[in-house]
Parts: sequence; C-alpha cells; structure tokens
Amino acid sequence: MKYEFYPRGVCSRKIDFEIDENGILHNVSFTGGCNGNLKAISRLVEGKDASEVMKILEGNICGGRGTSCADQFAKAIKERL
Repeated sequence: MKYEFYPRGVCSRKIDFEIDENGILHNVSFTGGCNGNLKAISRLVEGKDASEVMKILEGNICGGRGTSCADQFAKAIKERL
C-alpha cells in the first residue's frame, strides 16, 4: 500500500512510502528537509522490515525540536502497521 504522511515540527513537509504485504518498505521519499541525509535514509531502508526500521528511527531527535525527520518517519510507519 502507498502512504503519505505530513510530518510536524521538522523541515520535511511530506513523506511518501509503501509497505508491502510482508511488511517491507519500498519507495520512501521525503519532500523538503535535508536532501542528502533524507535520500540516504530512503536508500538505507529500501527493502527492510518496516517494524525494525521504526524501532531504529524512533526517538531520534534533531537539535532542540524533540523530533526529527527520521523520528517522524517512525511515527508514520507506526500509524500504518
């Protein structure tokens, strides 16, 4: 299934991703934010188990924001599982 998530409190404005019937992530892309870092996250998580990625990224913070684009992606995955 294809999903859209609109993060809060971070520089990225939208996260698109797919989770297949086996719980595997595909086609992750971020709109806005730190382009190079977010492209790297997208490549690193491609083909990985969504629940494992969620556990790894959850709680990762950026500056004093209390969240990050990675943490927001973990929240997006959590909503979809």
